[in-house]
Amino acid sequence: MINPLKHCSTLFRSKFLTVIVLATLFPLTTTCSPTGMLTGAGAEVGSATMEERSYSSILDDATIGTQIKGNLFNFSTSLFVDVNVTVKEGSVFLTGSVPTPKLRIQAIKIAWQSDGVREVKNEIQIRDHSSLLDVAKDKWISAKLRFKLTLDKEIRSINYSIDTVNRHLYLMGIATSARELKRVFAYARSVRHVRKIVSYVRISHKGNDKGPP
Repeated sequence: MINPLKHCSTLFRSKFLTVIVLATLFPLTTTCSPTGMLTGAGAEVGSATMEERSYSSILDDATIGTQIKGNLFNFSTSLFVDVNVTVKEGSVFLTGSVPTPKLRIQAIKIAWQSDGVREVKNEIQIRDHSSLLDVAKDKWISAKLRFKLTLDKEIRSINYSIDTVNRHLYLMGIATSARELKRVFAYARSVRHVRKIVSYVRISHKGNDKGPP
């Protein structure tokens, strides 16, 4: 037998999340009235005439943004509030600030989980107290690996996000094949000062190669 109180609670949470996500994706221009909401949404779709994006592309981007914001909300309401999501033609831009590096990693990981994402650009700032030397070394590791991947024509480097926290190298994104992922891992292992490599990369269903990296 269905518990009516539990059912109402679940329904309310679902509707609340939908309203919050839509409000984030389509900010109101003037008021909180239904007219204002329609104006905000219409402005987003209407921007297709100003940009070289089709209406279907804008709707796809809105769907991706909704999925990401919803997943951020399900993980943590604070992460949902702290991280801003912008999607343009499948490219996801993350901005905002979070208290720890691990939360930044989590936000990037969540962004890559949505279907249709081509790349994730991370501009999330950290509100922590790491030393300047530690931060510089982490940035050097990430930049070194990014440089190596960019030079390799057999790797679609745009499909990968790279982040380093306390010399732990995190890889996120989509590999076109297991063979490509092996090359990425080989480059990651060749970077000095890396303590550990953590991969959240998934292999595209189009990839026919077998075997883990």
